[in-house]
Amino acid sequence: MDNMDSNKFSPSKTYQATDNNDEPYPSLSDYHDYEPNLEFDDSELHQGPDILASTADLLNVESNGIGSPESDFGEDNFEDLADNLESMTFCSNSYPEVGEEAIEEFAEISKYGIIDVKGDDSLGRKIIVLYACKLPAIKEIDHGHFLNYLKKTLENYVQQDYSLVYFHYGLSSKNKPSLGWLVQAYKAFDRNYKKNLKALYLVHPTSFLKFVSQLFRPLISAKFGRKLNYINSLKELDEHIKINILDIPHEVIEYDQKTNSPLPAEPPKPVETYLPTQQFGVSLQYIKTNYNVSIPPVVKQCVEFLDHPDALETEGLFRRSANAIKVNTLKANANKGENLAFEDPHEAAALLKKFLRELKEPLLTYEVYDEIIDFQSWSKEEQLRLVSILVMEKLPEDNYKLLKYVISFLSRVMERSDLNKMNAQNLAVVFGPNLVWSELVSMSLAAIGPINTFTAFLLIHHNEIFMI
Repeated sequence: MDNMDSNKFSPSKTYQATDNNDEPYPSLSDYHDYEPNLEFDDSELHQGPDILASTADLLNVESNGIGSPESDFGEDNFEDLADNLESMTFCSNSYPEVGEEAIEEFAEISKYGIIDVKGDDSLGRKIIVLYACKLPAIKEIDHGHFLNYLKKTLENYVQQDYSLVYFHYGLSSKNKPSLGWLVQAYKAFDRNYKKNLKALYLVHPTSFLKFVSQLFRPLISAKFGRKLNYINSLKELDEHIKINILDIPHEVIEYDQKTNSPLPAEPPKPVETYLPTQQFGVSLQYIKTNYNVSIPPVVKQCVEFLDHPDALETEGLFRRSANAIKVNTLKANANKGENLAFEDPHEAAALLKKFLRELKEPLLTYEVYDEIIDFQSWSKEEQLRLVSILVMEKLPEDNYKLLKYVISFLSRVMERSDLNKMNAQNLAVVFGPNLVWSELVSMSLAAIGPINTFTAFLLIHHNEIFMI
């Protein structure tokens, strides 16, 4: 690479990759505070010393003059408490093994669909969604078991940057957890959960929800104001995350239509026209025709920039998001056919994921999606043979060549996993949803598990599958 020693990476310099081997609460209104009948009963907040004392006991803090929410749940108290709880950890420094989900253990909870994972947003961050309207009646669910299910689900994703969307509509006195449960949840979700949370969207908030969210400010981080977003309408949410990927329940949509202006009708899709140099959002065949190469230049430049010891050894490579403005600038330059100047490994990593995510058809193609979802049902004796057939015989030649190129590079990332913390399972969590998705249904928690397991298998057995 032109400006880069093959063995050194300096973040203070700009490197050329070539073809040669806040304001808090941004744009959010507070005037809309419609209180539906389906809402928290806030009587717990007015029960005086008893409820607050019991809450203090749950937090293991001394009670000094308890008598009002402000005296015990003030920001200072919680910030001090956060410091005291930092030593309490529930997650390891790496992801849990892909495929280890205790499906049977949590079957009674998961069937409600209260929590879901909807693939990646435009910045490559996982989107985790919580639907209050899907919470069953209190008598039908063990909230302690539910808390364990939430932790188990989130453990797969909190070691990388992620966004959380909470749809508040539908929470009522019939299905709401107690304030004590919220405090227990606060204690359970330690720093491992909050440090990589980049945005929390509270959709259709009410006064009580805003109070509770302030109550648990330390759960997010000291930069809480830039992470918490009160979203009063689906139209407003769509400005941050495209709502068509969120599988929003019908009753939430109906509520939004009653209390807000309707979503504008989608304009007819314009006829797609691309520059000859376009690389994002087009097919591999389009790139091959215009560049006369099998490996898209943007992929090659990203890999060549990253394929050096100092970059490969960057902790959290591929799971940390980069500056969005810089990544979008790099994307625009790639679409002009320009050589790219990266300032740090996270920019190149984010751009590579973005390219794969924005392909017109996923690299592993729509055709093999169903087989990948069924991968875990294949006998272990047959898995290697069947995956080899799928990759070598069912993928188009250009897809096969690019997949081999990317997987071969990721195998070198894995070789430095003692430093970068990115083993096969961790890389699978990051790359799985960017390699394959369905043409017909949006990404879901049920699909991500098999996709990640398949991707981990590709990485672990890359030598046999690609005969490298």
